[in-house]
Amino acid sequence: MTTPLKGVRVLELARVLAGPWAGQLLADLGADVVKVERAGVGDDTRQWGPPFVRGADGANLSAAYYHSTNRGKRSIEVDFESEQGRALVRRLAAHADVVIENFKVGGLAKYGLDYAGLSAINPRLIYCSVTGFGQDGPYASRPGYDFMIQGLGGIMSLTGEPEGEPVKTGVAFADIFTGMYASVAILAALQGRTATGAGCHIDMALLDTQVAVLGNQALNYFVAGEPPPRMGNAHSNVVPYQVVPAADGHIIIASGTDGQYVKICEVLGVPELAHDPRFAKNADRLANRGELMALLTARTATFTKDDLLAKLVAVGVPVGPINRLDEVFAHPQVVYRGLRVELPAADAAGGSIPTLRSPIVIDGEPVFAPTPSPALGADTNDVLRDPAWGGAGPAAAAGG
Repeated sequence: MTTPLKGVRVLELARVLAGPWAGQLLADLGADVVKVERAGVGDDTRQWGPPFVRGADGANLSAAYYHSTNRGKRSIEVDFESEQGRALVRRLAAHADVVIENFKVGGLAKYGLDYAGLSAINPRLIYCSVTGFGQDGPYASRPGYDFMIQGLGGIMSLTGEPEGEPVKTGVAFADIFTGMYASVAILAALQGRTATGAGCHIDMALLDTQVAVLGNQALNYFVAGEPPPRMGNAHSNVVPYQVVPAADGHIIIASGTDGQYVKICEVLGVPELAHDPRFAKNADRLANRGELMALLTARTATFTKDDLLAKLVAVGVPVGPINRLDEVFAHPQVVYRGLRVELPAADAAGGSIPTLRSPIVIDGEPVFAPTPSPALGADTNDVLRDPAWGGAGPAAAAGG
């Protein structure tokens, strides 16, 4: 399996989602990620169920949520309240390339495990802090949670039907994007260290990330001077580009060019609309969106989903169904690409634990860690005795 980060050591002092998501991606790329968990408790998400992964003996092997973001790591238990535990983390950090943490601003300083404390013993250390609002500013001390950040950061003002309430995304949008950006920053810092020999402190904030991924909608606001409204499933800049009704449900039409619009009109049996001056160009269609979509959807509703999809695909118009997750993972392209993977786990019911692999493919080979999420403290002895991590001694050193 492709392991471009083989030999890179990551110490993860993070829990829940954004920090662990970054750690999992680095593990997928081949890094040795050691997850430090609170003795006897572990990552909060171990209990965020049901559903729970079940063991061969019926035992609870942690919640599905935990397994979604901790693949490929090793787990050790540490009591941060004990000097032994803090000394162990410092010893591991001395041999790490990267630390990922998501404590409140200043939360690790009292343990001497903040950037200042750990970089003093390892100047090459790349230290990535993940917080709700960043390391400075008037909100820095506040806790930040994905749902709240989605509201504060603007995405909910863009999501939902115009006359309905604002709606969050169905997954933790800000957390996952922050984990992705943190991974990019860490990789860039590793590359930069090859030239300078020095580590650095990466400051990742959920709010910064959420605002940054507003993308074209932010530019629409900057240029037009008016906040974009919620538009349901319609597109702010392109028409027709939205969910449309069929006789037995709904499909998505994602027309991006005037030529595709012409083909849609022909398939729907209204070729005259293709050249109607009210709708001929995208700017015209935007100006007359309501009138046009009423005419088009009156026609789409006369076709079945499968018939309309087939006819539009045949003429090169981008279209697609709206699948439930069972339909997603039965889709022939998803099956072919192997996005669901069963990772061998002798202690799990059925001998494996399912995972959703990384979408990264390098030289035709999917890149993902081949081992499932670890049991709490399962690797304490191995990590403490691992020469790459300083061969730190018996499990008792963990202080837990």
